[in-house]
Amino acid sequence: MPERDGLAPRMPPLYALRAFEVAARLGSFTAAGQSLCITQSAVSRHVRTLEENLGCQLFERRGSRLSLTDAGRVLAQELKVGFRAIENACIAVSRQEGALRLKAPSTLTMRWLLDVLEAFGREQPQRRVQLTSAWMDLDSVDFHGEPFDCAVLLGNGSFPADWQQLKLFDEWLVPVCAPVLLGERPWDAARLARAELIHPSRDCRDWRRWLERVGLGEAIAWQQGKLFDTLELGISAAAQGHGVSIGDLALVAADLRRGSLALPFDRAVRSGDSYYLVWPARGGRHPVLARLKDYLLAHLPDVRGLGVQLLD
Repeated sequence: MPERDGLAPRMPPLYALRAFEVAARLGSFTAAGQSLCITQSAVSRHVRTLEENLGCQLFERRGSRLSLTDAGRVLAQELKVGFRAIENACIAVSRQEGALRLKAPSTLTMRWLLDVLEAFGREQPQRRVQLTSAWMDLDSVDFHGEPFDCAVLLGNGSFPADWQQLKLFDEWLVPVCAPVLLGERPWDAARLARAELIHPSRDCRDWRRWLERVGLGEAIAWQQGKLFDTLELGISAAAQGHGVSIGDLALVAADLRRGSLALPFDRAVRSGDSYYLVWPARGGRHPVLARLKDYLLAHLPDVRGLGVQLLD
């Protein structure tokens, strides 16, 4: 990249950097165009502009297939960090004045927290909560690098020493399926072995935990089945009749009561993890946090009356 009379090199156009970062992350100009609401050809032009500006090739193009060059991989990784920092900065300055900034996992948000926060806002409109729902394979928050005052995380309670925490409720793993798959006869190991397992995580950890605790770890090939990225997707696939997923009893309780999901087995296994509200000790005096803690504890998911045996 040429310098201008001893000045620092000119930055490439931001639109070109963004188009490249999205294309590199999604592995497709077409998918990048859909994500950015522009055409595939526009993404291609932006990437060519960037390559000309930098004086190096970023993608190797083999027909419709794309692969990153060494230079492309380095740039993509750095831009991923850079755009995340820009997004966090925008969130930090655009938030409502005085609002409590809360991060939470996506499935928990959709199946419990969103309703609770909306009710909290109706009852106490002067106390605002700005929610950010994020997909996290392992729940985490960086209070130094992310613009949040608190978070709801699934974990075992071992959090940094400079955090404070409030336990909300335990995670109880239980198999779920569409009612049409339930049948008239009780399920047993043989029937489960014939069923299509649905995994809400790629490491299959939840099915493995449940099967080992109920004594079926050797009887069922738990490594097989459909893999999804989130608990929400696994539950949705099960409700549509695509197999048997493993769910969190508290987060599927409403579906069980409505009849959109059914229990092939009546035993739930404690995973060892729980949902916690966490916040940095230095930020514990936020005026909304104290009221929110009490409100969450008063509106926890109700798992009573579901006829499930809890195996600790």
